Amino acid sequence: MLIQSLDFRFFPLRKNRLFVQFSTKFLPATLQFVSSFTALIAANEVNPSLKVPPFKEKAKLERIGKLKLYSKILHDCASKGYLSSAKVLHGKIIRIRFDPDLFLWNSLVDVYAKCGSFGYACKVLDKMPERDVVSWTALFSGLVNEGYGNDVLGFYCFMKKDGVRPNGHCLVTTLKACSLNSELFFGTLLHGEGVKVGLLFDVFVGSSLVDLYAKCGQMELAERVFVYMDKKNVVSWNALLNGYALKGDAGKILDLFRGMTESELRCSKFTLSNVLKSCSYSENVTWGLIAHSLVIKTGCEHDEFVGCCLLDMYSKCGVARDALKVFKRVQRPNTVAWSAMIDCLDEHGQIREAAELFCLMRHKGVSPNQHTFASIASVAANLGDQFYCEAIHACILKHGFESEIILCNALIAMYMKVRSVQNGWHAFKEISSWDLASWNALLSGYHSDKTCYQGPGIFHKMLAEGFKPDIYTFTSILKSCSHLLNLKFGQQVHVHIIKNGLNENNSVGTSLIDLYVKNGFLADADLLFSQLIERDLLSWTTLISGYAKSDRSEKAIEYFNQMQWQGVKPNEFTLATCLSSCSKMAMLENGQLLHSMAIKAGSFDDVFVSSAIVDMYANCGCIEEAEAAFQGMVLTDVVSWNTMLFGYLQHGQGSNVLETFNTMLDKFIEPDEVTFIAVLSACSYTGLVKEGKEHFDSLTKVYGMTPTIKHHACMIDVLAQAGKFNEVESFINDTEITSNPLIWETVLGACARHGNDKLGESAAEKLLGLDPGIASHYILLANLFAAKGQWEDVRRVRALMTHCGVKKEGECSWVMVNGRVHVFRSGDGFHPRHEEIYVKGASCSVQSLDYYLYMPHIFDCLE
Repeated sequence: MLIQSLDFRFFPLRKNRLFVQFSTKFLPATLQFVSSFTALIAANEVNPSLKVPPFKEKAKLERIGKLKLYSKILHDCASKGYLSSAKVLHGKIIRIRFDPDLFLWNSLVDVYAKCGSFGYACKVLDKMPERDVVSWTALFSGLVNEGYGNDVLGFYCFMKKDGVRPNGHCLVTTLKACSLNSELFFGTLLHGEGVKVGLLFDVFVGSSLVDLYAKCGQMELAERVFVYMDKKNVVSWNALLNGYALKGDAGKILDLFRGMTESELRCSKFTLSNVLKSCSYSENVTWGLIAHSLVIKTGCEHDEFVGCCLLDMYSKCGVARDALKVFKRVQRPNTVAWSAMIDCLDEHGQIREAAELFCLMRHKGVSPNQHTFASIASVAANLGDQFYCEAIHACILKHGFESEIILCNALIAMYMKVRSVQNGWHAFKEISSWDLASWNALLSGYHSDKTCYQGPGIFHKMLAEGFKPDIYTFTSILKSCSHLLNLKFGQQVHVHIIKNGLNENNSVGTSLIDLYVKNGFLADADLLFSQLIERDLLSWTTLISGYAKSDRSEKAIEYFNQMQWQGVKPNEFTLATCLSSCSKMAMLENGQLLHSMAIKAGSFDDVFVSSAIVDMYANCGCIEEAEAAFQGMVLTDVVSWNTMLFGYLQHGQGSNVLETFNTMLDKFIEPDEVTFIAVLSACSYTGLVKEGKEHFDSLTKVYGMTPTIKHHACMIDVLAQAGKFNEVESFINDTEITSNPLIWETVLGACARHGNDKLGESAAEKLLGLDPGIASHYILLANLFAAKGQWEDVRRVRALMTHCGVKKEGECSWVMVNGRVHVFRSGDGFHPRHEEIYVKGASCSVQSLDYYLYMPHIFDCLE
């Protein structure tokens, strides 16, 4: 208390010395204080632990503590995004007039940048008394994280003007900004900066350069930087892999993956996902399995993204079963995984399994998204069940996705595929704003015989709405024209295609070929085919099928051989078409080659291919081989049975026809209208009138079919073959079928064979009155007169034929040389070597020809 009451003053004399002035009235107390003070100083010199810090040193320690505390708080705010807390602290710093050091200044820039408040970050940076590379990099990092790459490049230039030299982290951040904006030129400048400051061999700078060049498509530069890197980490490998993934170079990705596995680096899930995508693209299941093993090894098997990549890989490689196994191992598959699995099953034709999986997904409580509904709409379309399609539509409405344009387009396509045109049209009208895909989906439903007439009108309306057609539009409208046989409109569409520069597109070109082929313009189809840049299986098959259906089987076989030489493998439809051509031309050797090809390709199990093989052998005169092929069929339907029936009929084995028909019924194969044509023809050939009548009656009474005009003609032939012409006349009158030429042609042919002049002339009169332009009708009448020796009547018929301008179509013969079919017709001058052929024919001696001549039959008198 005494010391506190003393009045004393300190006067500095010189450095490290003080003069103390005391009051005189407290002299005893003053002496006591001086003594105590001197003792205290002496004690401090003896024992430094008792020394009290000076005021400046204490303030310094307090400042350091506050700097550390404030920096830590700002760091926490930056990591957690607490912008308001950071502002409160910043306000306190300003209010107490606390002077931050460089580290605290940088922390303020960092917190504002990371919280996205770049205006405050720039203000802080501007007020800083001095700025270093950390200050600028803090701002750069925040801007890059928010995607403001261009701003980073501008601030980098200010940093350089400020005289600040970049470090490794600064270069990495700025290179990321260049990658974001594909700024290749600025990136090359930074590359030079890295070389200048000696940071090129830094693994992070090198990885960022690889990433920059890869994202800018400069893969040679990226690979060169990658090769010269002393150390490579997973990031650098991934950067190069991502670059090749963007280019779609699956082979290069797999090569890099091999190198990465040899370097014993631990693959990340990003690496493995890129590799799996490459395996999907290249359909390389071997490396896909290797990548899968590494997925398991690295513990990424349960990662949702990697799991979806595995599903996609197995799906694209055609291993749906393994994809399903992967899916089942995912502990809690999300919507993406469910959608991917449904897609996979749909692509591999497992439609019902895909539908069941969608039901299971809903049962598990997983909510479908737009992609799921788009996939299940495709499944519903492939199922062909209109009720199920409507249920999917209702489900989409229930989940509130009715305004999604992608789903609306999927619904239109779904309804059109199941031939529910009205529902598809209604879904189209519900869309508030159509896009081109909406019109394409609508047009896809107007290909069938019942709806194709509406296709041109919809196409006109689409053009009027200002939409520009694409590949899918032109493909759809050309299909409508093909079904309509509307060549004129198809040619107008062809002009549009040329104007839009799509005439060289393979899909459009194939549709044009189909249009011209179906309208009989084979030369134009040939020209279009020659202009195709890439000829795929579909384009080859379209042309081959066109020639086969136009009775130009020799050209169909010729194009098939060319297709083989160019390495294009035929599918089931191509094989069936070419086998049909071989059947028409009785080309047994070629047919046998196609048979062996079908067995080798595993296509013999296809019912259409196997039926075509049976037909080919039957038409080539090899009925035993036809029987063997028929008995070897895995699956049979009414078409294959009919093929065998007509094969027996063609070989005059009527009893085998009826026996095979009974076997067919025993196997519960229900006959169709074509079956009864074969059966009735067999009854006619074998003279079984009673059985023929029974089979004709069973058409209506047993099978509920209405007999066609061909069935009536066959029944007339059954009666006429047995000479029952009275019953023939009664049958014609009772059935009221007198207006059809086929009936009278059948009667005339039977009369010619049996010499029934009276009925034959009556039939000929009615036949020529109904259809006077058919040469075979005149020939049948001439044959009737020739059989009786009435040559004057034969000449009269021939004169009438000439007067009406009717000519008999010339027959032809053919020979195959070096895989090419050469067709010869009487008086034909179209063969490329016809002059040589005629010269050779003229040089042949008459004597040598006499050996091969034969006496003509009287039935061929007009030939």
